[in-house]
Amino acid sequence: MPGTEHNTPRSTDVLLVGAGVMSATLGTLLQLLDPSLNITIVESLSAVAEESSDAWNNAGTGHAALCELNYTPELKNGSIEITRAVKINEQFQQSRQFWATLVERGLLTNPRSFINAIPHMSFVQGAEAVDYLRRRHAALATSPLFSAMEFSTDAAKLREWIPLMMRDRDATQPVAATRFADGTDLDFGALTRSLIASMQQQGSSLLLLHRVTGLTRLPDTRWYVEVQDLTTKKTSKITARFVFLGAGGGALPLLQKSGIPEGRGYGGFPVSGQWLRCTNRAVIEQHAAKVYGKPALGAPPMSVPHLDTRVIAGQRELLFGPFAGFSTKFLKRGSFCDLPGSIGSENLVPMLAAGAQNFSLTRYLVGQVIQSQADRIAALSDFIPSVRGEDWKLEIAGQRVQIIKSDKDKLGKLEFGTEIIRSADGSLAALLGASPGASTAVSIMLELVTRGISIGTASAEALRSLVPSFDLSLDKDAALYERMTERTRTLLQLK
Repeated sequence: MPGTEHNTPRSTDVLLVGAGVMSATLGTLLQLLDPSLNITIVESLSAVAEESSDAWNNAGTGHAALCELNYTPELKNGSIEITRAVKINEQFQQSRQFWATLVERGLLTNPRSFINAIPHMSFVQGAEAVDYLRRRHAALATSPLFSAMEFSTDAAKLREWIPLMMRDRDATQPVAATRFADGTDLDFGALTRSLIASMQQQGSSLLLLHRVTGLTRLPDTRWYVEVQDLTTKKTSKITARFVFLGAGGGALPLLQKSGIPEGRGYGGFPVSGQWLRCTNRAVIEQHAAKVYGKPALGAPPMSVPHLDTRVIAGQRELLFGPFAGFSTKFLKRGSFCDLPGSIGSENLVPMLAAGAQNFSLTRYLVGQVIQSQADRIAALSDFIPSVRGEDWKLEIAGQRVQIIKSDKDKLGKLEFGTEIIRSADGSLAALLGASPGASTAVSIMLELVTRGISIGTASAEALRSLVPSFDLSLDKDAALYERMTERTRTLLQLK
């Protein structure tokens, strides 16, 4: 990484902990809003984007609720709830707009290195599931964000869309699919590396092989942050006006070290992931879509099965999964002591209560852990009836730490989204959680900045210069949505 710093600075305006897509997004946003800011990134590994942001460690889906059925639940009265789907789609549109602005300004020079056009599809089997998908499509069609989505039960049309999945399929089994041609595949690792390289060119510092070991708040809202150089084993202190804990699963232990009242009662439940990766190029070339199915009973959102065309390091790949697992590590390269070390008097009750309420998740994870390769291939055969086991190998994906928090009614609850915990004075913020994660990084950081942080705030006008639809509703303004979609398609080379 060019410009990597080896001497720890004594002070900085902004300290970003973790060199992943979240820190890179916030740092880029702050640098654009105030170029005078001194920004420092601290990363414990030897390179940028090696954990959750790495392309092999996440789904790589531009999550816009186009294909993910868990974002459109069926209510007791039979209607389909689309509120969350609309929100997630709007959030992803903000990400597209921000990246397009960076391309327009020359801060990202090759959008095809991190984003590519890939249709997003949902695929279901059985009469009941087909009926659900039909009603889901009808409900989503009421929003301009989803109006271009196609629905079909016609076998010939499905063979056109997904020939690999339709080959040798039982013709008596009802099937249906929706397709949205304007979906995207993301290499968040490549995006993160480009963002941080651009930040360095603008004067930001990057400290690799450095680990934050302590945080102490000073009376004037600044922070003393203890940082260990993992090469020399020497510890130094950085004074920071604002600290962002964006270290993925590693953010929770650091939030606990900070001692801010807003972080009390939070715990984490780690879920690991695995993929089946296709090794046969002939098979890979027969599929060109991200196809999501219905999640298994009790499965966490990150484990919704999908047959996934990816573009990683410029090469097309095909993955299926993810299969969940369990490890007490909070990071892929973390410690088995992460989970037990995070449990204390402040979060013990919420964690016990959440565990008691989620036996279905426990059963699901146990079933996933004891699966054989033959079991995984059998699951894949629901998507590819003609699958050959020798064409697929197992790959280990990243760790996700789901949020556990206090709840006045249930004592504790398990959350599957993302959440920003911010100190009252705005001098420290931490990002916890997983799905939809990186796809909505821009909207998450816009929310943080507008809530107020100790290095200043930004006007709506300034934010709209970076994200034109900021503070506006694309769902309620079809013309604005069309203009923004055309702009991002052009600048991000998605046509």
